[in-house]
Amino acid sequence: MAKRKAVIAPIFLRVKAFILDIFFIAMPFFVIMMVSFSSKDITDEKKNLITLIWIFYGIITSILYAKKAQTPGYKACEIYLIDLRDGKKPTFLQAIFRYAVFIVSAAFLVGIVLCFFRKDKLNLHDIISKTAPIKEKV
Repeated sequence: MAKRKAVIAPIFLRVKAFILDIFFIAMPFFVIMMVSFSSKDITDEKKNLITLIWIFYGIITSILYAKKAQTPGYKACEIYLIDLRDGKKPTFLQAIFRYAVFIVSAAFLVGIVLCFFRKDKLNLHDIISKTAPIKEKV
């Protein structure tokens, strides 16, 4: 049996997978929060809940990456997250570290636009965490 070839997943597919993950994982928490609060005010309590939702999102996606190498969005787009050192699934700590670096680098935009300037198309959070989103080469 021949070894399958994989390539770094195209940027548009990774963006699509991220948007799908937001809808599948984070959005249900936001809907529950909106239904729970009838006031239109943004209070400190709501700000804390929003932060908590994004923390849950990071933990859930990290668990999925560590267990299956895919989130629902990655699965829909046929993308896998691998550890660049051994080609296997990333560990939970590696995935949570990747998410933390993503949050920081996305806040400054540098980390999420870096892929447009690199030949390998990796983002800062992938480079630092030594991971790569891959797609099987057809």
